[in-house]
Amino acid sequence: MLTIGTLAKRTGSKVQTIRYYEQIGLMPEPGRTEGGQRRYGHAELDRLAFIRHARDLGFSLEAIRELLDLSDTPDHACDHVDAIAQKQLRAVEARIVRLEALRAELKRMIGQCSGGSVADCRVLEVLRDHGECLSDHHQGDA
Repeated sequence: MLTIGTLAKRTGSKVQTIRYYEQIGLMPEPGRTEGGQRRYGHAELDRLAFIRHARDLGFSLEAIRELLDLSDTPDHACDHVDAIAQKQLRAVEARIVRLEALRAELKRMIGQCSGGSVADCRVLEVLRDHGECLSDHHQGDA
């Protein structure tokens, strides 16, 4: 049996994150000692490692919940699991496109810098005037 601290260290998670996952139902309520300390077994370790890996891949908590629910029914076809992964892949690809546009914009801004005084700084000028920005990276930002 593992303490919450040991579970956190083994999975690279924070104790507060584990408690949060328990609160929202991604992790089951742990067993407790007579003194009320949480105790975790290998099933909880595997589940938290799954959640961590899915989070590292950018899956939302709701998608992880669906994936965990689906993993509890191993006899079903994996079409729905594939659909969730495909949706995540599309989101990652969209982010990559956005990041590439951001990189291009930053390179353009830096490339136009003449190295003069701050008063004539092209980078600051472009940052002040979104109309000069070639990228649509700020669309949807609040």
